[in-house]
Amino acid sequence: MPTIAIVGAGPGLGLSIAKVFGSHGFEVALISRSKDNLDTLVAELANLGVNAAGFPADVADPAQLTAALAAAAGRFGRIEVLEFSPHAGLAMTAPQEVSVDSLRPQIDGLLYGAVTAVQAVLPAMLAAGSGTLLFTTGGGAITPYPMLASTNIAQAGLRNWAINLHNTLTDQGVYTATVAINVMIADHAPEHIAHRAPDEIAQHYWTLHIQRSQVDHLIGA
Repeated sequence: MPTIAIVGAGPGLGLSIAKVFGSHGFEVALISRSKDNLDTLVAELANLGVNAAGFPADVADPAQLTAALAAAAGRFGRIEVLEFSPHAGLAMTAPQEVSVDSLRPQIDGLLYGAVTAVQAVLPAMLAAGSGTLLFTTGGGAITPYPMLASTNIAQAGLRNWAINLHNTLTDQGVYTATVAINVMIADHAPEHIAHRAPDEIAQHYWTLHIQRSQVDHLIGA
């Protein structure tokens, strides 16, 4: 059975992506910092008939993340799809207030974390001539938001790199795409707040994986 590894798995979008891919016959490796949260997600997926396992790791710790992905491959076999969507809250920083100290956590988690994850799974994908890399960002990766300057820098860097990967790896069988989510991820939201349900958003990831053509996908209102 094919395997998807979801880095930054949580009870919202991560769980929804796991359900979508699991319903199509994928086994699911879930990676996030909290073992308790992972155990809860694994149990919920098991109730839906999806074979999943959790692998605790801090996405900003390269050694932990590399070890978790190696353990996932050891448990399930080669990772066919990597989905990268860690979220530790929004860092509210104006452009003129960005400093090395305020930017470093965003770079460590969003950009260096993505590079670490890809380096862990890409060799096996290239050897097999097949694989999918999906990176989740926000709308600010494309059109910056002044109050999210440090997050936007890291997400824009990730988007730029992902497009480069797509342009250079497609002919080797590895497809890469970014998903920029420019709405609140929620089943319900206050009036006048644009939102989309996580189960609905997750379907976009499956479509991208199957169609393997679009590199830059924006989800808006």
